[in-house]
Order: sequence, then C-alpha cells, then structure tokens
Amino acid sequence: DYEKAIKWYRLAAEQGEAFAQLLLGRIYYRGQGVPQDYKEAVKWYRLAAEQGVAQAQFSLGARYDKGQGVPQDYEKAIKWYRLAAEQGQEQAQYNLGYKYAKGQGVPEDYKEAFKWWRLAAEQGVAQAQNFLGRLYHFGKGIPQDSKEAFKWWRLAAEQGHAEAQNFLGRSYHDGKGIPQDYKEALKWIRLSAEQGYAPAQLSLGLMYDKGQGVLEDSKEAVKWWRLSAEQGYAPAQFNLGLMYDKGQGVLEDSKEAVKWWRLAAEQGHAKAQLMLGAMYSFGKGVAQDDKQAFKWWRLAAEQGNTEAKGLLDLLTKQTNSNKTTITFQLMQQAVKAIENKDYKKALEILKPLAEQGEANAQVILGEMYLSGKGVPQDDKQAVKWWRL
Repeated sequence: DYEKAIKWYRLAAEQGEAFAQLLLGRIYYRGQGVPQDYKEAVKWYRLAAEQGVAQAQFSLGARYDKGQGVPQDYEKAIKWYRLAAEQGQEQAQYNLGYKYAKGQGVPEDYKEAFKWWRLAAEQGVAQAQNFLGRLYHFGKGIPQDSKEAFKWWRLAAEQGHAEAQNFLGRSYHDGKGIPQDYKEALKWIRLSAEQGYAPAQLSLGLMYDKGQGVLEDSKEAVKWWRLSAEQGYAPAQFNLGLMYDKGQGVLEDSKEAVKWWRLAAEQGHAKAQLMLGAMYSFGKGVAQDDKQAFKWWRLAAEQGNTEAKGLLDLLTKQTNSNKTTITFQLMQQAVKAIENKDYKKALEILKPLAEQGEANAQVILGEMYLSGKGVPQDDKQAVKWWRL
C-alpha cells in the first residue's frame, strides 16, 4: 500500500529521519504511488545525503550525472559519488571510476579509474569487473596482464555480463591468460551472442565460418553475422557482404553485397569502402560509376588502405584516357565472363594483366582467390594480389 507507506515515510522524513528521506526520494524517483517527480526526489535525496547516507549520496550524484531534477553537472555528480564511494558504496565507486576513465568532470586518469573500479569489482559489481579486465588487457593505468584480465572477465561473465562473456571467450580463443580452448571460447561467446551482443555475434559467426570448436557451417556464420549486422555493427556488415559476394551460406547476390558494404562503408569501415568502390568500378550489383568508385576508394585511402591508393591512381589514369586502351576492353571481357560464371575464361584474361601490374585485374584476381571461384580458395594468394 504505497499511500500508507508514503504517509509514514513523509512523517518520518519531515522529522529528519535520514532513511525515510532516502526512501521518499526513491518513491518520487520511481513514481511509485505518486506521479514521478525528479525534483521532489532530488529534494529528499539531498536531505538524506547531507546526513551522510551513502545510498542517498550516490542517488543524488546520479541525478546530477543524468540531469534529472537538476541541471546536468558532472563536477557535482563527482562530489556526491566520491562521498558515497569513500563510504564503500559500490555503485558510486563504479561510477567514479567511469568518470575518471572518460574524463567527465575530472581529468582523464586511468590509475584513478583502476583504483575505484577495483574497489567496486571486489564487491562484485559486474560492470566494474569487466572494465577492470579491460584495463589489465590493454595495460591502461596498470601493467598489461592477460591472466588478471581473464580473472576479472570470468567473474563478470559468471554474473551474465555480455561484454565480459565475449572477452572471456576471445581469451580462450586466442589463448591469452589461459591455454587456447575453442570449445570454451564457443561456450562463452555463444552466451554473449544469445544476449544480443553484436561483437559476440560477429565472433560466433567467425567460429562457424572457420570451424573452430564447432563444425564448419557457412549458413550459421551468415545467421550470426546478420544478427550483428542488423544492429549496425560494421565488421559484421562487411563480412555479410563478403558472403553474398561469394555466394557462401547464401545465394550469390551482388546487390545484397553492395547493400551491406555500403552500410559498413558509411560507418568508415575501410575494407568495405574498398569493396564498394570496386563494385562501382566494375558495375557489379550497382550501375557502373567511376565517380562513386573514386569517392569510396579515396575514403579508404585516407584511412591508409594501400590497395585503395593504388586503385585511385589507376582510375585517374584510365579516366584521363577515357579508358580506350586494349587493357580496358580486356577487363570488360573478364568482368562479363565472371558474370556468366565462366571463371576459366576470366582467369585466362586476368592473370596476364595482373602479372603486368594492372591493378583492377589484381583486385578481381584477389577476389577470385578469396571466394575460390575458378581457382582453389587461398586467402594468402588473395592478399598477395591485393597487396600488389
């Protein structure tokens, strides 16, 4: 009965009973039995906080942090978080660590972030355990230590923290801080992926694609990459585009490849920008358009992609000569042969051109090795030709 509870809490709170003030603030914050009212919540939280109630200090800090009932003010948020954290309030310790890590209201300081996150982590706060693992993994504010990273990620993962589960799985996958174990990697990455964590869905797709800890299954890889890609995760969008381009796990569909590469490219994914430029250059899945090819290759090149830089140079030369050379005519024949799935003829045209330094031929030849079309599938050969 919220009505009676509010009556008695108010009577006690008005007499200065700190715990009642905290509870009354919580009722107004949550809108339990009364209309939700952040300002009224702040009023009661402040009265309790000024009496030293750690939970009220944390709650008042959180209102300043989020701008609920008061103007947003990181410095005031930190003031109240610190008072609560010094009393051992674990969520305040976590939030204070986060402020130091992000440099919000205080100068960025990973050593301070580590200090407060460790205190919160030791009290079982999963978010703090996860971030502590990240600090150890990347060596921020402390010496890099894969074993310590693994320890804290496991503690967070066992509480169901999705990001920590993925990090733990990747540790098993890469053998960092623990012997490599694909089955354990699969277990933890799957738990994370099933919670909808996009990077884990990407990782799970990779394990299915490569048959690591599970039977190789391109359709399952596509399933998990799609789930990740639909959340806007650029690396998964890029991989899904590759599957459509190769016809692996799905029917070959250049338009779908273009769709997913465009989504990744628009987020700044350099390899997707490279591939989208290639699709425009050869009119694959999209109308041929050198201006668009130039645009996407330029964006990729600006990120340091060497293949894109080479293609930009070639495209500029070909544009200036209106592509009237025999080389261009041969390239058109090769593209037509690929469209007709006559990979043998395409290879006969492309390989000599690629060996003579024709960059467009090298790109397509690399794609053929990547997808295993007309040649044995060979990632190293694909990279070799793209590098040239």
